[in-house]
Amino acid sequence: MHNPALQITSPLAAAVISVDVKLGDQVAKGQPLANLESMKMQTLITAPEDSVILAVLIAAGDTIQAGQLLFEIEAASAISEVTEQMIPEQLGPGNLVEELQAQLAYSSDAMRPDALQRRHKKGYRSARENLVDLCDQNSFIEFGQLAVAAQRERKDTEALRVETPGDAVITGLATINSAEFGVQASQVAVIVNDYSVLAGTQGYFHHKKIDRILDQAGKANLPVVMYTEGGGGRPGDTDVKTQIAGLDVPTFARWASLSGQVPLIAVNNGYCFAGNAALFGCADIRIATKTSWIGMAGPAMIEGGGLGSFAATEIGPIDIQRDNGVVDLVADNESHATQLAQQCLSYFQGDKQSWDCADQAELRKMMPLDRRFVYDIRSIIEGLVDTDSFTELSQPYGSGIVTGFIRIEGVAMGLIANDCRVLGGAIDAEAADKAAGFISLCDQFSIPLLSLCDTPGFMVGPASEEQAAVRRMAKLFIAGANISVPLVTIFLRKGYGLGAMAMAGGSFHHPRYSAAWPAGEFGAMGLEGAVRLGFKKELAAEADVAAREALFNKLVDSMYQKGKATEAAAHLEIDAVIDPADTRAVVVRALGLCG
Repeated sequence: MHNPALQITSPLAAAVISVDVKLGDQVAKGQPLANLESMKMQTLITAPEDSVILAVLIAAGDTIQAGQLLFEIEAASAISEVTEQMIPEQLGPGNLVEELQAQLAYSSDAMRPDALQRRHKKGYRSARENLVDLCDQNSFIEFGQLAVAAQRERKDTEALRVETPGDAVITGLATINSAEFGVQASQVAVIVNDYSVLAGTQGYFHHKKIDRILDQAGKANLPVVMYTEGGGGRPGDTDVKTQIAGLDVPTFARWASLSGQVPLIAVNNGYCFAGNAALFGCADIRIATKTSWIGMAGPAMIEGGGLGSFAATEIGPIDIQRDNGVVDLVADNESHATQLAQQCLSYFQGDKQSWDCADQAELRKMMPLDRRFVYDIRSIIEGLVDTDSFTELSQPYGSGIVTGFIRIEGVAMGLIANDCRVLGGAIDAEAADKAAGFISLCDQFSIPLLSLCDTPGFMVGPASEEQAAVRRMAKLFIAGANISVPLVTIFLRKGYGLGAMAMAGGSFHHPRYSAAWPAGEFGAMGLEGAVRLGFKKELAAEADVAAREALFNKLVDSMYQKGKATEAAAHLEIDAVIDPADTRAVVVRALGLCG
């Protein structure tokens, strides 16, 4: 007794591409019987069960309609073995996944042992080693991993996959510091230029990958961390036929346009020239290792411009770029640089719930009793703020003002402080420039500010004017006067002239709260200068040197008594005089008024 015939009909209107069985064939469940094509998409017709073909009613090339009868089959009780007519391997999903994994593997360090060895031999890390160290574990989602250089006219696909994986850049989204601040606050866009691929140069797809991730960062307001090692633009992308100079790429404009919208942190190790240097320079915080050379052109471009022949290590070495303010933080190596990037990013991610601090009573002992003696401002800062929370930026540049991030009771803040060991605390053009930029950075990202003031005023004289003092010092007024975040100013000792006003945002009444330590002293200009200028005739009338000196000291002491912190507070020029041990509490309460 035969089993009843089963009819197989077409599920759609289509063209018959192939018929893969004939009358009498035994077929297994799932075995292809025919291949149909509709709207450029192919559909396999497969056996619903183990069976025998009783009728084949179509042929290759036929046009059929939905519901049209294709085959008649008879169910078989069993088919003893599966023949080679089973589903072809190339159609199996397992092989597609394996093919994908093999293609993705080209971008792994394991597939590029020679490149990895060269990096390690120099004491450097690979791009992916930096990536893994930077991001929270398993949080990175990559964009454009399968890209290769636009050089298919020069090289075959295999060579491009081996030699140009990712087109010399890794881009994606990740979380950083999520264990401290939670996943939502820790979302970051990441860009790692890969010097081991075509010297990290910027090619066609390289730019497109960066453009794509910057677009995502802008839309979602995500901070961006970029590793910038690379040699600038690349001339060898032969597949690009519609460019003359390629100067219409949006990468630089997109990156620069994010400044002030999201925090931009750049990290560099090794050579960073031309376009890569331009990206580095646009960042809000710039970190570089001791083995960094950063310049707006590399050796070839400099020589091509007729400006001489230089080794790459002669262009923008770290000691130059540190002292001129290009580099904010100098790291020992890539591991340290990555740690600094994570640390700087944390100030933009939120407040910490747990913190510790030094004994605040120690602050009472840090100010010398003799007003003419200098002290270490960084010791005061470290004693005042949460333990290990102080990150100083651009220390050698504009060193008369200390700038950096701190935390007080876990709250992230920006800090500016005069260093009396540099020019006696006077503010020169460089220091004003640096402080103004830092104030604006904090204001852009709603980070409150603490100013520790001890200055005799702005640096003056012909040499100061040669540094464009008028223009650059004015920036400090402009930045301070336009902040929307709360500012607290604490006068540690001297508060004289325009410089002291600038440290308070332009006026002693501009801060949310202005207070002085008991050693505070105030005046329109430095006491000694004021006496020499205001009492010039009286001093000149004293012919005896000793008598003149005694008069001078008497006049200085008189002005000091009139300008003491308690007198300034009594005249309401400042809000209070406080015990140094209460400084943390005062700052926190003043910021609490922000509501």
